[in-house]
Amino acid sequence: MNRQIHRKKKKKFKVRKVLYWIFALLIGLSGYIYYQYSQGIKQAQGKSISNETAKKEFNGSKRGNMDKVNILLLGIDTRGEEKSRTDTIMIAQYDPKKQTAKIVSLMRDIYVDIPDHKNYKLNTAYFLGGPELLRQTIEQNFGIDIHYYAVVDFKGFESVVNTLAPNGIEMNVQKRMSKNIGVVLHPGLQYLNGKELLGYARFRHDAQGDFGRVERQQEVLNALKDRILSVNGVTKLPKLVGTIMPYIDTNLEGVDRLAILKDFFLNPPGKIESLRIPVDNSYTPANYDGVGSVLDIDFDKNKHAIDEFLNGTESQTTSDK
Repeated sequence: MNRQIHRKKKKKFKVRKVLYWIFALLIGLSGYIYYQYSQGIKQAQGKSISNETAKKEFNGSKRGNMDKVNILLLGIDTRGEEKSRTDTIMIAQYDPKKQTAKIVSLMRDIYVDIPDHKNYKLNTAYFLGGPELLRQTIEQNFGIDIHYYAVVDFKGFESVVNTLAPNGIEMNVQKRMSKNIGVVLHPGLQYLNGKELLGYARFRHDAQGDFGRVERQQEVLNALKDRILSVNGVTKLPKLVGTIMPYIDTNLEGVDRLAILKDFFLNPPGKIESLRIPVDNSYTPANYDGVGSVLDIDFDKNKHAIDEFLNGTESQTTSDK
């Protein structure tokens, strides 16, 4: 009888010991996450995205229980201006069940019908009415259903890169790049810091123009995805979040944001598939008074390409070049 009581006491002691260590581990992990997040906030102290993007109206459809989520990703360079056009316009789609991530890059000079306005370049919609008017314009012209938006100041991009990879991100620079990017890049395989990587992604003053820029932006996103999903990147995630928050405006609330992050890290995509709009042989350069140089595109052909890419049964893995 005494032995049985002794065994029960010993078992309870072991259970309590295990619970104690689990509790201690959780406390330690929580402390680490808070500390790293605080360090990120401290690193970005005094810096913030322009007030022009502060919590604007956005009437995207509710995601509900759908597997896929579509996020409008916008990159801007505020430079203290009250209003700005967006240099980068992307639709990011993530499907946790299929473990796929896709990016549709919409070129900013596409000539579109902007609701309640005249026809302009696509990026003018953001200038005229922020993320919501741009969402309406994209839905009306391309039929893409968007759930959320995220506007990121380019300074935030630099900070994230420097936090994630203090020694830089490896890129194979194909040509000399310098005009209007704030840095000088020389050809060759090299590690680029935040400012240099941003310049690499934004350069467009060559024969390829915006087409080359879109291709490099997609290349950079894949490189950053690989770094973030590495062991080193995962440990830096709380600090990365703290670093980027002052530079980002989004309607992704805390619960939705955490749910998407959880799904992304538990079901990481192998690569980010990409599509450029307009696709090959579907556009012609044009010039209109009061608008300037634009791309006149075949909307039916491009809407079909988008639908196949985002919703089709067969995976398309490369962008049109």
